[in-house]
Amino acid sequence: MAFDEEKQRDKIEKLQQREEEDLTRLLAQKYKTPYLNLSRISIDLDALKLIPEAEARESGIAIIQAIGKKLQVAVKNPTLNSVKESLDKLHRAGYTAQVFLSSMQGLERAWSRYKEIPRESKITSNVVDITKDSIVEFRSRIHNSEEFNTNLSGEIEHGTSTKITDLLDLILAGAYELEVSDIHVEPEEVKVHLRVRLDGILQEIASLTHDMHKMILSRIKLISELKLNIHNRAQDGRFTIRTKDVDVEVRVSTLPGPYGESIVMRVLHPKAISMTFDNLGMQPPVRDLVEKEIKKPNGMIITTGPTGSGKTTTLYAFIKKVREPGIKIITIEDPIEYHVDGISQTQIDREGGYTFETGLSAIVRQDPDIILVGEIRNRETAEIAMHASLTGHLVFSTLHTNNAPGTIPRLIDLGVTPNIIAPAINVAIAQRLVRVLCSHCKQESTPTEKQTEQIKTSLSTLPPSYGAPPLDNIKIFIPGGCDICSHTGYKGRLGIFEAFLINDEIEKLILKNPSEAEVRAIALKQGMCTLIQDGMLKILAGQTTFDELERIAGLE
Repeated sequence: MAFDEEKQRDKIEKLQQREEEDLTRLLAQKYKTPYLNLSRISIDLDALKLIPEAEARESGIAIIQAIGKKLQVAVKNPTLNSVKESLDKLHRAGYTAQVFLSSMQGLERAWSRYKEIPRESKITSNVVDITKDSIVEFRSRIHNSEEFNTNLSGEIEHGTSTKITDLLDLILAGAYELEVSDIHVEPEEVKVHLRVRLDGILQEIASLTHDMHKMILSRIKLISELKLNIHNRAQDGRFTIRTKDVDVEVRVSTLPGPYGESIVMRVLHPKAISMTFDNLGMQPPVRDLVEKEIKKPNGMIITTGPTGSGKTTTLYAFIKKVREPGIKIITIEDPIEYHVDGISQTQIDREGGYTFETGLSAIVRQDPDIILVGEIRNRETAEIAMHASLTGHLVFSTLHTNNAPGTIPRLIDLGVTPNIIAPAINVAIAQRLVRVLCSHCKQESTPTEKQTEQIKTSLSTLPPSYGAPPLDNIKIFIPGGCDICSHTGYKGRLGIFEAFLINDEIEKLILKNPSEAEVRAIALKQGMCTLIQDGMLKILAGQTTFDELERIAGLE
């Protein structure tokens, strides 16, 4: 077998590089300075140029990231006078620096980026600007997920590692254009998947290399103010997408995994919060019930459902329905998802001691008329919120349960005493989001025998106030597929709801620590339309399908 000299040289070089990083890691422990491997970090050119190249090389220093006045600085030796002088100079200019120890080969990689600085446009901290002409042109080509896939994959094929900032801009621009709710970057052994959630369903958009993933991860951590050298635990942050019309908040979550950190970016598109009370999708009796209750001066309205079922959007629709100059509204959220004019919004800060419990106690002393509590997670929060509803405040909140009747047993399970629950809560609501059939390509169809039986059985107990449609010649619609709906057959989502009033009969039942089945029996007797029944009505109205109702709520 022939001796491959070039292959052996590569092996030796990689071994030497690994040894240098290992030695630097040991030195970092000695100097009690965090270690940072610069081969895994995207260098922020706007930060790099804060120190001239000649000074940086002479001192053995490189500013690798900058977020406002906060800097991440890599050094070869933190004890050198030249390093201390450079850091003092930055401090006098108003900067604060987090110092890392890095290898010489890592610093050389950082310094090699100086030659790119004249070509690099300025980067604004915590903001990704997608108003540049090239990005706007890219957005103009994105009308559905297939075009997003084609155009982004083409950019990835012809791109280089030096354009990683542009690549992230394109990903965010395409996601904004399609109004996706989440962007997932998921590393696996061979490749890294880029997927987006559109109308509640994940769709594959492109594949990235692991090198691209490392650099995108670094870039996202930079703009989200996450710690660059932490790879073994979850982190949360946020940044802003800037468009010509509006700023869009993005929540970021990173999670360690066997092949690298997975990233999920939740895009809080303003259109979600533009949902009004009247277009939530409530049936007229539910809408009338809730509208009456949200106009009361006190009491509590709870929306329930799993994560991603639209609870927060519903509560904000309530807020907008009752908001007026003479009413003071305060929220406590984790985090603030949508910013709304005319109300006071606060965000919990556990490290600072501002939790749901302490925050609620403080908010009550601010003389609000309406309080929105992002989520009830424990007994303390539940009891403070309920006491607020009993002392002249209207309280909106969310709770994780499968259905509306499950609200009562869930609160009791949290430790809330029944004699507080009964007088505090006005209405319990459960909801889900179903995809809406695309109006351009949906097709009329005749239901199967099984589907016909399901419709008739479900609606046989529908309260008269809901006005069940004729069931003698049933027609439904099925998805088609066109460019407008990315060939999925669906475009947008709509709520299905069930709600019941805490009346005298249910109040008496609550005091007996009832089961979910017992609460449900009285709620149905009261005239509650179930999630399944609401879904059936929307199927008959041509708004959604059996498949969607099965996926979201389950059908027997």
